Amino acid sequence: MAVAVQGAPGKSSRGREPRPGLVQRLKLSYSKYWYAYAMIAPVVIVLSVLVGYPLVRGVYLTLTDATSLNTGRQIGVNHIPDSFKFVGLHNYADVLWGPGSYDRFWSHFVWTIAWTAICVLLHYTIGLALALLLNQKLRGRGLYRMLLILPWAVPTFVTVFSWRLMLADGGAINAVLGSVGLPEPGWLSDPFAQKAAAIAVNTWVGVPFMMVSLLGGLQSIPAELYEAAEMDGASPWQRFRYVTLPGLRTVSSTVVLLGVIWTFNQFAVIFLLFGNGAPDAQILVTWAYRLGFGQMPRDYAVSATYGVLLLSLLIVFTSFYRRWLARNEQANG
Repeated sequence: MAVAVQGAPGKSSRGREPRPGLVQRLKLSYSKYWYAYAMIAPVVIVLSVLVGYPLVRGVYLTLTDATSLNTGRQIGVNHIPDSFKFVGLHNYADVLWGPGSYDRFWSHFVWTIAWTAICVLLHYTIGLALALLLNQKLRGRGLYRMLLILPWAVPTFVTVFSWRLMLADGGAINAVLGSVGLPEPGWLSDPFAQKAAAIAVNTWVGVPFMMVSLLGGLQSIPAELYEAAEMDGASPWQRFRYVTLPGLRTVSSTVVLLGVIWTFNQFAVIFLLFGNGAPDAQILVTWAYRLGFGQMPRDYAVSATYGVLLLSLLIVFTSFYRRWLARNEQANG
């Protein structure tokens, strides 16, 4: 029988070797994984130059009153230095709850949220329907896939300019509507019609990505699951609900997250469709561009403030979205 003796020698916190410091751990890590560090170094350098510096510079500008009138510039051989002042968090306060903040920020914020939700919902719903259709055994299925992916393969500016021509007064869409006795909206002039046109064009551009991604997810679901469900007497709706949707959970969570981020920052469609006009149809990212580059004087500080707020919103959304997905996976697991 083993007897524990108090004070017997053994391992304790005092007998452990001290944990190496941060510098020593970095040296050990580098000596062991120097090849990995060498491989990622170019990427880190490029990202630091292309992303890190503009981000730091943008955050700094939000704390100033920088405009095109007081920033440094070169005129011939003469250099005019910066003359803007440090104002702290004044820009954030002015944008969020200053005079006219609803017209300058909150109205565009509400429209951006509605625009993102509607577009992503249409992208996913139509993309899933087309993916289900193309997952069936159809004659000419390869041709259908090629035709449906064309809107994604064609450059965005070509697609948007084509839609702009069709949506113009006297364009193809109003000609078709007029031929059947329907009203002909001013797609590029009426505020409500502008928003509808922007959603339609962005849906056309974004559906193919969802379709291809979800089609890949459908093809990864084992056919045995459908056969077992059919043998158990499951209806088509039940097979879709209890086999297809759970099988697409991982793919769906990823493409929806990417869709939200891309749509929230979808600059090309709005800008190419309306330019600096259509103030009611401008989302936050295009409104920030308009403040920084589409007016005189250019308000760099407020434009950068919009950019930081946009980044903060996306970070918060992504954090909550990933936590929600993790909780659902634990509940379903």
